[in-house]
Amino acid sequence: MDVRPQLLDALSALRDRVASVRLPLPLPGAPRARQTRAELLAQLDDYLVPRLKSPEAPLLAVIGGSTGAGKSTLVNSLVGRQVSEAGVLRPTTRTPVLVCHPDDHHWFAGMRVLPDLLRVWLPADEEEELLTPAGRRTAKARAAAGGRELRIETVSTLPRGLALLDAPDIDSLVVENRALAAELICAADVWVMVTTASRYADAVPWHILRTAKEYKATLVIVLDRVPHQVLAEVSRQYGALLTRAGLGDVPRFTVPELPESAGGGGLLPASAVAPLAAWLLHHTQDPAARQQAVGRTALGALDSLRRRMPELASAVAAQHAAAVRLTSAVEDAYRREGKRVRGRLDAGAVLAGDTLTRWRGYPLDTTADELLDSLAESLSALLQCAVAAADERIAEAWRKEPAAGAIPLPTPDREAGRRIGVAVRHWRRVLEELAEEEVAQLAKQPPPDPDGVAALLVAALLGGKRARGAGEKLVERIGVQAALRLRDRGGELVGEHLDQVLRAERDRRLAPLDALEVTPEAQAELIAALSVLQKER
Repeated sequence: MDVRPQLLDALSALRDRVASVRLPLPLPGAPRARQTRAELLAQLDDYLVPRLKSPEAPLLAVIGGSTGAGKSTLVNSLVGRQVSEAGVLRPTTRTPVLVCHPDDHHWFAGMRVLPDLLRVWLPADEEEELLTPAGRRTAKARAAAGGRELRIETVSTLPRGLALLDAPDIDSLVVENRALAAELICAADVWVMVTTASRYADAVPWHILRTAKEYKATLVIVLDRVPHQVLAEVSRQYGALLTRAGLGDVPRFTVPELPESAGGGGLLPASAVAPLAAWLLHHTQDPAARQQAVGRTALGALDSLRRRMPELASAVAAQHAAAVRLTSAVEDAYRREGKRVRGRLDAGAVLAGDTLTRWRGYPLDTTADELLDSLAESLSALLQCAVAAADERIAEAWRKEPAAGAIPLPTPDREAGRRIGVAVRHWRRVLEELAEEEVAQLAKQPPPDPDGVAALLVAALLGGKRARGAGEKLVERIGVQAALRLRDRGGELVGEHLDQVLRAERDRRLAPLDALEVTPEAQAELIAALSVLQKER
């Protein structure tokens, strides 16, 4: 347990990489990956980093188990007085209780382990506590911590160097209790799993046992509340199950069913828990036994990173690949529509319907301003159709992609027409100013009407094959050189404008996906951090 600073630095860097992982897309396997990330953070924050930084800290044994297994009664009996609430109502243990010697209080009063839990030293139901300023501050802190608390009790009957933590039920009906129980187990040097004669074959306790084996954690099993008449038979059957599971060498203690086991806060006779108490005392006070217990759990947690980190990195890679597919669908849809819009412009699609009528009536029956209005409206309609078509294409592609479940499918956007209309009017004003500047430079007298020049320029740029006469009329009004300059510059502006409008709408569709921050760097950073850690080990 004599750890070099470089290893701690590598472990802290790895922890930061795990914390930065984002798995927002609902891919197959994503829920498991999120659970893996949460478990990794819990084990790193609550156990591995603090244990390696403070190898001399007290041995922490977490008492976990199923509903009604008698965990609180067991803790109370090991301590010699009632420190954790026990009773027939389930779940009894809502707030975890940590018990230690008064001399060890400072190890747990701070945030060295379980930093996400608010420390409290008085039962939560003591009303007088809330009447004091300190009590009101505590209440606010509880609210800020989401009500997650750790109650600390100190008793002189517990040996120095040992702390017991009574955890909520691992199979609690309350989801928060189950999650907290799993988090507390990850903080343990020694996992003390408590089950009963009637529930030792349940799936949830076995999941915890297999997890402890997988992590190579120091494990102790307590078979509690076993009736005397079946004690030998139940113990034999349970031992056979453990042996088949590869857990036959795990220390196992049997506690018979006694009147005090029925709940209500009674303490078991000292003889009933003496073997377990002796085992804990030995591994607390004997340096070699303590080193073996703590070192096994710590090294097992470190070893497990080699398997779990690549799994997490693989899930991150799958998230990024899915994000790339979603992004590509958006970009491809708008790229296609942009190409189609340019083809429609070349074909003269803007000069159709009412706009074509106004063009044919210009300048006798239609003013330059009316023609510009009609051209702008027709271009806006063309762009709105392009955006709607792109959104339909995106929605069709996203329906085939499970990852799209985290993002709303594109739907008809009523505001898109307004945004496009504003952009087109701005572009029209730029072209009008361009025409005014060109006319102002002409030596021709009298100078041509700038509005008329702008109308012919816009018709020539947007009318395609149907507006060939607009270019000829523009040459007649301002000359060949000026007309060429206007058309070249105006053509550039048309291309820039189309790109700008479609890009803005595309970016709006991509914004919810970008906000998820699914980046390619996370996978490489996880693997690199793991590589550095393995090198330092």
